[in-house]
Amino acid sequence: MTEKKLIGEITHYFSNISVAVVKLSGTLKEGDTILIEGATTNFEQEATSMQVEHNRVEEANAGQSVGLKVTEKVREGDKVYKIVGE
Repeated sequence: MTEKKLIGEITHYFSNISVAVVKLSGTLKEGDTILIEGATTNFEQEATSMQVEHNRVEEANAGQSVGLKVTEKVREGDKVYKIVGE
């Protein structure tokens, strides 16, 4: 059974480079499947390119803000969930 676990919230979106800034409340690893949901946002993608303070990372933890390449437009306040138990 698939579950979703809230791991963060979008705090900024750079439309010119399709990168979202996510304030994490949980751990996010490269390769995790995430779901981004909001008033007009709802899509799944794999967490691929992640950066913390312009340095590429494979994992980020609660309390960090991470730059994440996204496949669709997102908005400030959108929630980021990790899909678990696939």
